[in-house]
Amino acid sequence: MNDISFFKGVAGIDGLPPDRESEVCFIGRSNVGKSSLINALFDRRNLARTSKTPGRTQELNFFSLGERCYVVDLPGYGYAKASKDKRSDWQGLIKAYIAERRSLKRVFTLVDARHGLKENDREFFSFLDTYAVNYQIILTKIDKVKKPDMPKLLDKMNEKIKEHPACNTEFFLASSIKKYGISEIRDAMCLILGLDQNN
Repeated sequence: MNDISFFKGVAGIDGLPPDRESEVCFIGRSNVGKSSLINALFDRRNLARTSKTPGRTQELNFFSLGERCYVVDLPGYGYAKASKDKRSDWQGLIKAYIAERRSLKRVFTLVDARHGLKENDREFFSFLDTYAVNYQIILTKIDKVKKPDMPKLLDKMNEKIKEHPACNTEFFLASSIKKYGISEIRDAMCLILGLDQNN
């Protein structure tokens, strides 16, 4: 898990690197805490660039994990400080990558636990369902949810997941700041990629 490094940023489908044995990707609404989560998973401060400005990630960022796997940081959907045409290009690239990438084993979809599923989350999930792409929800910023609100949040999430056939029934609760849930996500990712965490 320590053998990870930035490989390349991809701005167009023709720039995708050749498939490897396996890869996973991370996506969510802009400002959901995606880059912070990736940094926490690999215990690196600046592996993925973080920013308070939504839409900072503007390419498909490939990270090489050893010689056999990739971890991919995808642009967020929703609000971003970019033109409508630029955002449209991102969405087209993201969908083409997910629909056609043979070595993609799982899409980790991040959802801000404070706000739950929004309409653009549901639209994206429907796209994943249509292409039968296996995806799994990570509820981020769980440390900011009040304890009395947790049972309702979990019940609602379990109900919503049932409406999406390609969604993994198990979801993760995570806090990059508190490091909550990080080891569980890391374990799952290693299992999916066929990796030994100690390597």
